[in-house]
Amino acid sequence: MADPGARRGADVQAARENVQIAGPRSRELFERASLVIPGGVDSPVRAFRAVGGSPWFVASGDGAHVVDVDGTRYLDYVQSWGASILGHAHPALVEAVRAAAGRGTTFGAPTEGEVELAERVTASVPGCEMVRFVSSGTEAAMTAVRLARGATGRDRIVKFAGCYHGHSDGLLAAGGSGVATLGLPDSAGVPAGAVADTVVAPYNTVPDIDERVACVVVEPVAANMGLVAPAPGFLDGLRRACDEAGALLVFDEVITGFRLGRDGASGRFGVRPDLWCFGKVVGGGLPLAALGGRRELMEVLAPSGPVYQAGTLSGNPLATAAGIAALDLLDAEAYETLAERVGRLASGLEGAFDDAGVVAQVPVVGTLLGVFFADEPVGNYEDARRAAANGHYARFFTSMARRAVALAPSPYEVLFTSLAHGDAEIDLTIEAAAASAKELAAS
Repeated sequence: MADPGARRGADVQAARENVQIAGPRSRELFERASLVIPGGVDSPVRAFRAVGGSPWFVASGDGAHVVDVDGTRYLDYVQSWGASILGHAHPALVEAVRAAAGRGTTFGAPTEGEVELAERVTASVPGCEMVRFVSSGTEAAMTAVRLARGATGRDRIVKFAGCYHGHSDGLLAAGGSGVATLGLPDSAGVPAGAVADTVVAPYNTVPDIDERVACVVVEPVAANMGLVAPAPGFLDGLRRACDEAGALLVFDEVITGFRLGRDGASGRFGVRPDLWCFGKVVGGGLPLAALGGRRELMEVLAPSGPVYQAGTLSGNPLATAAGIAALDLLDAEAYETLAERVGRLASGLEGAFDDAGVVAQVPVVGTLLGVFFADEPVGNYEDARRAAANGHYARFFTSMARRAVALAPSPYEVLFTSLAHGDAEIDLTIEAAAASAKELAAS
């Protein structure tokens, strides 16, 4: 989760540039939305405050593109923040959801789709023997912490600065730099007591874990402070430290799960956590997430055990149908294709920045790609904040948007490439980046 001060700095820089990309219809909708929706949006980053101007409102999407209400067609690297790995409106997903909706949209009762999707998840991720479906990544992470506390009889949790695990009170704590500190609330309305047992450590540093710690929660590949790969030995070190202290290791794979591969980050790096949080791809882009783990841990959840969790729309039949359709299309060849395209895009972006004389980092982890306007590789949240503070990302975002390429409206996000981004789309993106980099250098 990004530091509020750093975000405010980016906001000020963007406001100074008085950027306006959105067309008249989008601006009208934003004005109307601001009267009835706080800030005009249902998730803060969508307001474009980190990059300036007001947001475009999307009317439709197809494949690698979205079209806004003013008719502008953007080559989209948001892809619903990584959920749409197949691209927008993929025919197989559309048909699966259409068929499911024809049978009923929600029942509040068990359905076959829940079983089939759970079987696919557990068959794909070694060590993940059972899953509980929920409706969001926030719910999955919140439940993981409650389960860890219930299973261990301990209260303290450890998280890492810059890693985002949803907006539940106990996980809304960011941290300072250097040594691990007890967390402070990172949002108004979060009482100090809610994070009194949350310890925040710097990413890529193994903290001290003792007998008070119920669990360590981490993004195995940090993708909410830009893209930051785990340093060699970091994840292995967390595993050893948890084992020695009797704490549980929780991998938040809401982004990396079923994007880096069928077995996600745990498979890629060969480190097996005790619990997993999945989201985005696993629901085919519909509101679905999952908590998974070893059988003996998962059976501590009600009704098998004493840790309570429930949800009216959990395992929704439309979402499970979309998830099944998506996972059935994501074979080894699909991931190889996606990784190749991401690699070619990264090389093209690096060349564009180099040719323009723009200092930038383009980190890649498998099928994930990021951009930092920094002169050194970024290894933790403090590095990411420094890279974001110079305002270069906002200018690059705006320049790319003027060339009809939609990046995430925040310097703390990654570029999500989908399987619908073919060679032509990658080439167009590199061309736009070359021109935008020259504009950035000139400014």
